[in-house]
Amino acid sequence: MKQLMRWGIFLVVLVALAAALVLLLGYGRDATDPRSGDFLTWATGDEAARQSLVTVQRDACPGAPFVLPTDGFIGLLYADPRGPYSAANPHQGIDIFSNTDPGISPVYAAYSGYVRRESEWRSALIQRVPDDPLQPGRQIWLYYAHMADRDGNSFIVKGFPPGGNEVFVEQGTLLGYTGDYNGDSLRDIWVHIHFSIVRDDGSGRYMNELAFENTLDPSPYLGLALNYACGDGSAVCVADPACGN
Repeated sequence: MKQLMRWGIFLVVLVALAAALVLLLGYGRDATDPRSGDFLTWATGDEAARQSLVTVQRDACPGAPFVLPTDGFIGLLYADPRGPYSAANPHQGIDIFSNTDPGISPVYAAYSGYVRRESEWRSALIQRVPDDPLQPGRQIWLYYAHMADRDGNSFIVKGFPPGGNEVFVEQGTLLGYTGDYNGDSLRDIWVHIHFSIVRDDGSGRYMNELAFENTLDPSPYLGLALNYACGDGSAVCVADPACGN
């Protein structure tokens, strides 16, 4: 019996050490990534330094159908493996960090479509786009999250109450304001909006946004290089934002 207990303790310690090693390797990769320097500037820089990282793209880039939903520092890119994500579980959208307190920076509809807010959602909206502008005939969904303070007080405007469904909005309609709500997680987050493009399941429902394979690269929709494989999140409109991917 004691031998089994020793083996059990040994296995627990071994798993813990393996998890710690994976975490350390991830931190090491993040530290050597040249794009992570912008995160350090955002965390420690003065107002001028932070403002230099802010993207303001109020109008759609030439040839791109979407507008950027808010102003801010596009810190985490699509398919980004940096923490809290990983190569096996990359980022499913983009994170746009606000140079303001929670509840100040407005979030706008990136495209025209029908907005839904599930009854249990405090900080998120999802928008149905019946006809994908880049692949006509296909339905897609636009997901906006973290529009609440860390206690869950919502910054979504009153026109989208919990349980609201199929509210049509034009591109550029105010949806809410960026926040720092992170659900039941104990990990604090910076004020931002998470924006992603979610696939339809073929029967008129959005797929699980947490699964990377259920999302689409927002780069060609926004005309900005936002894919981690080739982008830096800069404000420059480019002819080939997805780098040929």
